[in-house]
Amino acid sequence: MTEEVAALVGSVAGVKKVAVLDYGSGNLRSAERALARVGADVTVTSDAQTALDADGLVVPGVGAFAACMEGLKAVDGPRIIGRRLAGGRPVLGICVGMQILFDRGVEHGHDAEGCGEWPGVVEQLQAPVLPHMGWNQVDVAPGSVLFDGIENERFYFVHSYGVRDFVLGQGGGPSPLPKPKVTWAEHGDRFVAGVENTALSATQFHPEKSGDAGAQLLTNWLNTLD
Repeated sequence: MTEEVAALVGSVAGVKKVAVLDYGSGNLRSAERALARVGADVTVTSDAQTALDADGLVVPGVGAFAACMEGLKAVDGPRIIGRRLAGGRPVLGICVGMQILFDRGVEHGHDAEGCGEWPGVVEQLQAPVLPHMGWNQVDVAPGSVLFDGIENERFYFVHSYGVRDFVLGQGGGPSPLPKPKVTWAEHGDRFVAGVENTALSATQFHPEKSGDAGAQLLTNWLNTLD
């Protein structure tokens, strides 16, 4: 553990109980270790009540959109996410765990339904080299909490698909709800790298693989938990 990460452990305001949702997809143990390193009390679980009761829920994801949705439905994941958000209980999606929060995913000609928490389509990036694998900077949304103090850092991505157009809250009319904070990145194409939308947050990159910058992002998220 670096001195920087060790310092982060002490910066989390109280020990937070975090559930990492096990639905058969994702770097579960990597996420568990990364969260524990920054001071969270972490449980990897497929149990609905445990996921509902935790201070924060992390939804990881690796692989095909449709397969991830099948696994998520098998553990009642869409209902768990929906119930938590209805009560203002924080959820953090990572990689495909972010993608499944959108309306649809189109992959290899297969159009699959997502959780529908955000409007939008996950589709293949228009880039000369895929997958997009490695470290990349991001264009951080003004007022971001997740990226506070790490606005100029690089994060680790592994993906070929993404959301290229984020439409929620982009209209010109007044709205009683806060406008989502959307962070972008580029790899041949511009795509959504992160979203902060009240209790629901997500990153396309892997904070658990992003070194000290990822550790700070997870710490920032933990500090939003009640």
